Amino acid sequence: MSPWGVQVYVGLGSNLNDPVAQVRQGLRALAQLPRSRLAQASRLYCSPPMGPPDQPDYINAVAALDTALEPEPLLDALQAIEVRQGRRRGVRWGARTLDLDILLYGSRCLSGPRLNVPHPGLDQRAFVIHPLAEIAPEAVVPGRGTVAELARHCPKGGLQLLDQ
Repeated sequence: MSPWGVQVYVGLGSNLNDPVAQVRQGLRALAQLPRSRLAQASRLYCSPPMGPPDQPDYINAVAALDTALEPEPLLDALQAIEVRQGRRRGVRWGARTLDLDILLYGSRCLSGPRLNVPHPGLDQRAFVIHPLAEIAPEAVVPGRGTVAELARHCPKGGLQLLDQ
C-alpha cells in the first residue's frame, strides 16, 4: 500500500470568474492538501452547462490524488477550497467559481447524506468520464466497469478539448 493510502479521482469544474484560472488554481490547491499528493491531472475541456441553460460553458478537468485522508475529511477539505475560491451554493447545477467532486475513492462504494461514491452519473457525463479516461482508462468504477469501457459508451455531446 502507498504511504499516501488510496488513489482518489476528483472532478473539477468552473464557469465563473476566469474558469481556466479557477480550475488551474483548484489543481494547485489539491497539490497542497495535507497527507496527499497530486499524482496526475487531465487536460482542460470545455463543455456546455448541464444545469440551467442561461449560464456560460464550463471548463472541466479530472485529477488523480493519492491521499491518506478519509472520505469525509477529504470532502471537507475540497469544500474549503471551493469556498476560498468564491463558491456560493445556490441553484442546483447553477454557475459556480469552482466545483470539486470526489468521483472515485479507491474501490470503495459510499452512500450517505453528504457523499456518494462512485459519483452518481459519472459514467453519463462526458465532462467527467472523458477527462477521467485520459488519465485512468483502466480504473474500475465499482459495479459499472472500466473507465475506458464507460467512456466508449458516453457520447461527447459538445465536449471539446481546450487549446492549452
